[in-house]
Amino acid sequence: MNERATAARAGEPTPEMLLAAAIDAARAGAEVLESYFRSGRLEVGVKGENDFVTQADRESEAALVAELLRRFPDHRILAEEGTVHDSATAAYEWVIDPLDGTTNFLHGLPVWAVSVACRRGGELLAGVVLDPCGENLFAGARGRGATWNGRPMRVASRAGLAGAFLATGYPFRAHGALDVYLDLFREIFRHARAIRRCGAAALDLAYTAAGVYEGFFEFRLSPWDIAAGALLIEEAGGVLSDLDGGDLYLESGNVVAGPPGVHAALLGCTAAVGAREATIDRLVKRSPGAA
Repeated sequence: MNERATAARAGEPTPEMLLAAAIDAARAGAEVLESYFRSGRLEVGVKGENDFVTQADRESEAALVAELLRRFPDHRILAEEGTVHDSATAAYEWVIDPLDGTTNFLHGLPVWAVSVACRRGGELLAGVVLDPCGENLFAGARGRGATWNGRPMRVASRAGLAGAFLATGYPFRAHGALDVYLDLFREIFRHARAIRRCGAAALDLAYTAAGVYEGFFEFRLSPWDIAAGALLIEEAGGVLSDLDGGDLYLESGNVVAGPPGVHAALLGCTAAVGAREATIDRLVKRSPGAA
């Protein structure tokens, strides 16, 4: 009996069902965001240093969560703006960023996205990154591959850092990690052709999965920044890890990603920077409650 039939018989959602829900939820959130973008109606709150929230974030999250719980009322929710729906018996958890790239959004820069992922235990099962302004939908399900606007996508074929076109993000909410980040940036910059910083990690990961960017690295992200993009990269043939090559990137918030060869080369750079320390990932590990 195949996986789909087994899941159906057991009453469990298939990866396709989870993906369909993620797409519809992302679109519900995006509809809210588009109504506010460049509207002049935003009320801005401050969550922390260089960390903002608006009613657009909160209303987008509410629309996303409502759509997911309509389909799966017993599933758990982990969302950036604090929505929590817990169940001691729930095996599935949705990891949601209702607006990735809030600062871009606030300034009218059309580089932002909605990110939705579903996981069971430690395994990511479905992920969606939706870019409404660019009309880009990146979607994937475990074992089903990944697509960009309905077409199959793969990571780039580049074998190393020489000539690579990379993406990154600055640790603007974690100044304690800045010196290590700058050391790593310098090490990578010596080898790569170009490094871009656009301010939306979920989109950076999605474009890495699509082969536009040929690698990605960033410190101190949150699980909702990474989860959907991680699934996309894996389904597109790429590799993700923390800075030491382990699989704790969702916990630490530190991630390097790309095609296997680029990923290995990025880890070579993190090893060079962290050679004087026990592990580089520990150097910049996110403390409890930190961004």
